[in-house]
Amino acid sequence: MSSAFVEIDWRGRRVRIEHAWIAPERRDAPLLVFLHEGLGSLSMWKDFPHRLCQAAGARGLVFSRPGYGRSTPRPAAETWDVDFMHRQAHEVLPALFGALRIDEPVWLFGHSDGGSIALLHAARFPASVAGLVVLAPHIFVEEMTVANIEQARHSYLTTDLSTKLGRYHDDVDSAFWGWNRIWLHPSFRPWNIEAEIEEVRCPLLAVQGLDDEYGTLEQIRGIARRVPQTQLLELPDCGHSPHRDQPEAVIAAASALLRRTPGG
Repeated sequence: MSSAFVEIDWRGRRVRIEHAWIAPERRDAPLLVFLHEGLGSLSMWKDFPHRLCQAAGARGLVFSRPGYGRSTPRPAAETWDVDFMHRQAHEVLPALFGALRIDEPVWLFGHSDGGSIALLHAARFPASVAGLVVLAPHIFVEEMTVANIEQARHSYLTTDLSTKLGRYHDDVDSAFWGWNRIWLHPSFRPWNIEAEIEEVRCPLLAVQGLDDEYGTLEQIRGIARRVPQTQLLELPDCGHSPHRDQPEAVIAAASALLRRTPGG
């Protein structure tokens, strides 16, 4: 994707956000906004946003959150707080939409941490969200999640993982340590957004692989118990990244939800 940059004011400083549009000429089509995972970026989505937008007849906006991709890196001394996903949902997303002059209800498509951020934004700003698709979201912390994030830390320190991730981030340490340190901090263990997501009012598709190494099916089934309109898609032969492991199934389900939703 050919990316551009826009600046926002966030946490008392100017932050540059890398972003790219998909099919902006479809002026009357729904707008899908893609929210990447905890180690993701604009480029790490590869061609999936294009494929989904094409199948759904939608426009798309893909961006790298602060600290990721080619967006402004996290300052070396800055550590993220327990509310880091809330800040992205309640502060960064509204600022980005304002800077890009987006004033219509959007569809949020979020993966992992991005799915949690999408849920939090939809709960706080229901009028601004037309629908949600969340892949492997987190609504509480599980021991298996922490264990595999600890394994990721070990791999980052002892293997070529940093080199591989460096293909997708200008400052790979900014991306990795911001995410890894807060998830492994003891203060993060009680993190839980189950009560907050009960305020979600829009159509919602929650997707998870049966072989997800970062969370159990209780993550999306917990969403369904609290958000009655939730549709679940549980995929076999699929790990933590359904859009990579089972892209056709995800595209079909997400496109169908858009078609069934008035205005979508």
